[in-house]
Amino acid sequence: MGAELRTGSAPTDGSAIARSIAAPEAFSAIFDRHFRGVHRYLSRRVGRELADDLASATFTVAFERRRSFRTDSDSAFPWLLGIATNLLRNYRRSEQRLLETVARLGQTGEVFAAGAAGAVGATDDRDLAGALAGLDPEQRDVLFLYAWADLSYEEIASTLSVPVGTVRSRLSRARAHLRSELAQTSATVARKEDR
Repeated sequence: MGAELRTGSAPTDGSAIARSIAAPEAFSAIFDRHFRGVHRYLSRRVGRELADDLASATFTVAFERRRSFRTDSDSAFPWLLGIATNLLRNYRRSEQRLLETVARLGQTGEVFAAGAAGAVGATDDRDLAGALAGLDPEQRDVLFLYAWADLSYEEIASTLSVPVGTVRSRLSRARAHLRSELAQTSATVARKEDR
C-alpha cells in the first residue's frame, strides 16, 4: 500500500477491498470504478429501470461479502459480474417470458438495443429473441458476458466459477444454436418470399 501512495498509482481493487474491511468508506473506490460497467451489462440484460435496482443490489451484496473477495486479484469486475449474474438468476423466469413474448409478438424491446443483433449477425429482434429464448440459461449467461460485458474467457470463468473449458464449450454451443436457429428463420422467410 505504501508503494502505491509513493508512486501515485491508484490502489488495485484487491487492496481497496482489503482496506474496506477496517475502513468501509474505502469500498467507494470499487463502486466508482465499476458501477458503470456493471450497470451497462445489467441494462442490456433487463433494461435500464431494473438494472438500476440490480446494480445497487450487486454492490450491496459485494460490500456485505467483501471479506470473501480474493484480495490478490487485480480487478473486482469479474467478481462483481458474478454477483450480478447470480442476482439475474432470480429474474430468470421474467427474462424467459420476455424473450418468448418478443419472439411471439415481434415487439422490439430495450433488451435488444444496439449490440445484441450484431453479436450474432441477426437483424430481426423477433428472430433473435426466439433464438436466445431457446438457449440453455448457462449458455445465455456466457454469451451475454462475452458479447455485452466484453469479458475474456478467463474472466467469464472467474465470474461464473467454472473452468475456462466450460466457458469455451458453452459459448461454442450457444453460437451453434443461434446460427442454426437464425439460418432456419432466414430459410423460412426466403421460402415465403418465393411464393
